[in-house]
Amino acid sequence: MSEADRVRWDVRYSTGDYLPRKEPSPALESTLHVVPPGRALVLACGTGRNALHLAEAGFEVEAIDVSSVAIDQARTEADRRGLHVQWRVADLDEVKVDDSGYDLITLIRCVNRDAVPLIVKALAPDGWLFVEQHMWTRLDVMGPGIDFRLAPGELLDAFSELRIVTYSEGIQLSDVPGKTTALTRLLACKGDPGW
Repeated sequence: MSEADRVRWDVRYSTGDYLPRKEPSPALESTLHVVPPGRALVLACGTGRNALHLAEAGFEVEAIDVSSVAIDQARTEADRRGLHVQWRVADLDEVKVDDSGYDLITLIRCVNRDAVPLIVKALAPDGWLFVEQHMWTRLDVMGPGIDFRLAPGELLDAFSELRIVTYSEGIQLSDVPGKTTALTRLLACKGDPGW
């Protein structure tokens, strides 16, 4: 990501041009019953909605985003809730993570194809990965431009060395009334999911 992109995200968060979601991803929330609490890494965390939820669920959370403004907002909310999260400002193109193993890594609505090897390496043996991305479609749906969408099946291919536990692609109602979005989701395990 370029310095101009970093500045653009800081401006979007500080001016309110980008209104972040407050609630955690419902799909992530619904998968936590199979993922035991442990060390979690939340990539592209934005203002922390998913990182905060994981901390409330008993995970030891490290959360990274390129925007210092978003991280400041996330830190403020964590303090308000009395939650401990290790917040870091970093670009996913340059980030260094602890490769001794995370029990859960999330990447939600931020496309970074170059980060795939880093993510797989950073997972602990039997660690879990949850990814939710915008998907390419010809339909008129909400979300980013084509460069920030995955092709059908691309997520499966990207993480094919992991054990895919659940995978979906589809159109769904957005959290904006009357709008739809195209999303692809993957829950995978690096090793044995326990069954």
